[in-house]
Amino acid sequence: MTKDVKKDLMNTKQKVLAFTLTLLTFVMGTSEFVIVGLLTEVSSDLNISLAVAGTLVSGFAIAYAIGTPVMTAYVSRFPKYPLMLILISLFIVGNVISALSETYELLIVSRILTAVVSGVLVALSMSIASDIMPDSKKGPVIALIFAGFTISNVIGVPLGTLIGQLGNWQLTFWFTTLLGVTSLIMSIFILPRELKVEKASAKEQLGLLTNPRMILAFFIPTFSIAGTYTIYTYITPILEEGLAIPTGYVSAILLAYGAFSIFSNVLAGKIASRNGVSKLRYVFIVQAAILGSLYFTMESTYAGLVSLMLMAVMIYAMNATIQLYLMNLATVHFPAAKDFASSLTPVAVNVGIALGATLGGYVVANGSLVQLSLVGAFCALIASTLAFASYRLDRKGSFSGSEAYEGSNL
Repeated sequence: MTKDVKKDLMNTKQKVLAFTLTLLTFVMGTSEFVIVGLLTEVSSDLNISLAVAGTLVSGFAIAYAIGTPVMTAYVSRFPKYPLMLILISLFIVGNVISALSETYELLIVSRILTAVVSGVLVALSMSIASDIMPDSKKGPVIALIFAGFTISNVIGVPLGTLIGQLGNWQLTFWFTTLLGVTSLIMSIFILPRELKVEKASAKEQLGLLTNPRMILAFFIPTFSIAGTYTIYTYITPILEEGLAIPTGYVSAILLAYGAFSIFSNVLAGKIASRNGVSKLRYVFIVQAAILGSLYFTMESTYAGLVSLMLMAVMIYAMNATIQLYLMNLATVHFPAAKDFASSLTPVAVNVGIALGATLGGYVVANGSLVQLSLVGAFCALIASTLAFASYRLDRKGSFSGSEAYEGSNL
């Protein structure tokens, strides 16, 4: 075996590290998304409307979107090993507070704390993977770490929803607390002690957001995810009221939804293999057609479920492409902002979740559930338009973006 081939292979420590970071995103994804399956229970128990309960989704996403870049830019100067352990501990504390919450106010505060901590943890996990993994494995490992969120939708969210329905929604957050403790124990032994730290001020790193190419690329996943979450935030009432599915079957359908979203990660790998942004232009058009189809299929239980499962297949299709694309753009414009750049894809996703949940809340409050599909489709078409614009600028070499585009093999 040649030296070059050996250099491209992952050793045992790197494989275990990849698993640990994926487990961490699984735990954070479960904590974030499980509330979607419990909106009805939370609204009833806390005596709040379904629209107000929906702010537990949008509030988390807004806190994630605002807090993550600011906190990542500030804490990235500190040693990563102790920083990761402190942040995981704070994540556990946030879930304990959620489990103990008896009022909407306390629950939303705990969700905000958990959101900011989760965002920084994801950014640091991506940065650690980029630092430790062989060059040829960085893309697949980053895709694997993102897959932790998918797996959380397959296993964590349905299981947490079932726990909440059989017991109470607070019990679900004790479940996520236990998952957090497990991640902390593993991280103590697995995370590398010595990792390089980039010394750049928060102001310098945040300045990366003034670059037009970064801004344009940032909003591509934002509108794609907004399209999905306009519908997904209210998937429980859609299933129960729109498709006339009994409550007892909701957790099983959420499990199926998560299983179908696994194919989204496979699709993401195919898209990111080469000229990813070019492919995304058309992927989002397909996504728009699928989201819009629910407007017509909600009259039928089975046809409506087909639309929802196809929606799951598209949800993460752009993740790997956009993550590598943003990090490579940052490498061109400001290498010291690597940790900060690694936070932008999950931040964009959570801005999209907040936007989608907010749009969905407005539609539910002023219209009907079936109208969610039309708003979601429109958001996906905006994502396609932005991808067309970004690809065109890359071809022209505008804002030096072509260097990142070519360097990322996207």
